[in-house]
Amino acid sequence: MSAYLARRLIESALILLGITFVTFVLLYMVPADPARQIAGRSATAETVANIRNQLGLNDPLFLQYFRYLGNLLQGDMGRSYLQRAEVSELIAARLPASLLLMVSAIVTELILGLTIGVVAALRRNKPADHSLMIFSFVSISAPQFVIGILLLYIFAVQLGWLPIGGYGTFAHLILPSITLGFLGAGWYSRMMRSSMIDVLEQDFVRTARAKGLSRLHIITRHVMPNAILPIIAMIGIDIGLFMSGIVVVESVFGWPGIGQLAWQAIQRVDIPVIMGVTMVSATAIVLGNLIADLVAPLIDPRIKTK
Repeated sequence: MSAYLARRLIESALILLGITFVTFVLLYMVPADPARQIAGRSATAETVANIRNQLGLNDPLFLQYFRYLGNLLQGDMGRSYLQRAEVSELIAARLPASLLLMVSAIVTELILGLTIGVVAALRRNKPADHSLMIFSFVSISAPQFVIGILLLYIFAVQLGWLPIGGYGTFAHLILPSITLGFLGAGWYSRMMRSSMIDVLEQDFVRTARAKGLSRLHIITRHVMPNAILPIIAMIGIDIGLFMSGIVVVESVFGWPGIGQLAWQAIQRVDIPVIMGVTMVSATAIVLGNLIADLVAPLIDPRIKTK
């Protein structure tokens, strides 16, 4: 296990290193001049040249990258070109809101997904099963911004039950959580259905039926605990889906998290902020996958580490 852990840690570090390089190169190729953005449109060419020199933007690409990497290893993500603040402070101020949304979305997708999966498995090949699987297919396929706008139109604009956007109360959290968890709910429902059907066909379930145990007792005490094991083991991997969708969801609902910060930075080509958010998101995804790989064998003995 220790050798597996060491190998996974090395792989995770190499993945993060590769992400920093690819992101840095792509942003370097963007046809936008950060010095001109800082100086303003009315600045003279001399002023812009001085700013470029101060920021080291005239240096070769690899020199700029290694300088950024050295600062990053010391915890310095740089300063925002436009907000004149440390990137780490900007991210730290927005991170709690994103974490709150992520946790609530995980709870939402598990409640929806597991419930749909259990009902579909118990009604296998019946109209309820087909209807629920169609719903899960739609939830997996539908773009999140479409789901978000549709929920806003129905529950905020037409019915007026929930706020149209913002942050601060439980009511503000409901629609973003459902939108962000909608994709995962469809994924988990299909996984739970397959897992439930597999467990229902096991010998120990037949034995429990032969003993005369009630259907409810068999499902709650024997089937569910075994069927849910693979689902729990995969939750950590789901962080990647959240980080990819959080930019869209936070922008649609005006949620003040790192997703909205990233969108604002992309619109204004604020490179240090884009790099900082990318690194935080990539670290979250890598850690989520690492934790899932380590926890999965402990939860489900059928999963082996190599």
